[in-house]
Amino acid sequence: MKLQKYLAHAGVCSRRKAEEYIEAGLVTVNSIVAHIGQVVDPETDKIEFSNQVIKDQENLVYYVFNKPRDVVTTCLSGKDDEQGIMDIVNISERVFPIGRLDKETTGLIILTNDGRLSNYLMHPRYEHEKEYVVEVYGKIEDEALDRMRKGVRIELKDNGSRTRIVRRVEGKDTVITRKYTTRPCEITRLSSSKFSIILKEGKNRQIRRMVAAVEYDVKKLKRIRVENIMLGDLEEGQWRRFTPSEKEGVLERIGIDEK
Repeated sequence: MKLQKYLAHAGVCSRRKAEEYIEAGLVTVNSIVAHIGQVVDPETDKIEFSNQVIKDQENLVYYVFNKPRDVVTTCLSGKDDEQGIMDIVNISERVFPIGRLDKETTGLIILTNDGRLSNYLMHPRYEHEKEYVVEVYGKIEDEALDRMRKGVRIELKDNGSRTRIVRRVEGKDTVITRKYTTRPCEITRLSSSKFSIILKEGKNRQIRRMVAAVEYDVKKLKRIRVENIMLGDLEEGQWRRFTPSEKEGVLERIGIDEK
């Protein structure tokens, strides 16, 4: 196996990044500085990156889970009156959820043991797409949809999450709200009360706050896509492995070639 492919397979980095590390002299094989294209045998060769021995990573797996309402996006809830994802999912491999959906939101959650994919999907600079179906109470007007398409002002905490900041000013607690203008996004009407929305950012409870900013309330919110990974007709509480094309497509996006 070529060295750069082994480093990617072991979960150290992508193959492109591995080539950079090898060229920089950060990788050694049997205590000798390695070169790109070098063939290695993980069973017999001692492979090190930044003076740390590389060990084979466990088999990497990728699952789609359809999160039901009232299930929290943690491995185990830790509370008697709550269910976490891993209270439901019966998967033999040790996996973790990528990202979060609030308790009331249903839909697509990716479960994996691949930290590279997690880093890609969680980092805002990559601007990956997430698609949702939103249902509001009553009929939503075109003007409201257009406002959200262009971006609306919502309230955030300093950490990008929620509502109010309290500061001590002249001996008194003063509420300071930080406003954030959402980025332009794609919205398609589905019915009088439903629409789909594609975001390339992910502030906490962003869609609910966008809807509130145009004076409506969310009735149902469901995530149906992350990048090329589709929820499809997977039932709530069920899970499935990535299809070969889904796996190939998403790994290609982050520069990992497993061929």
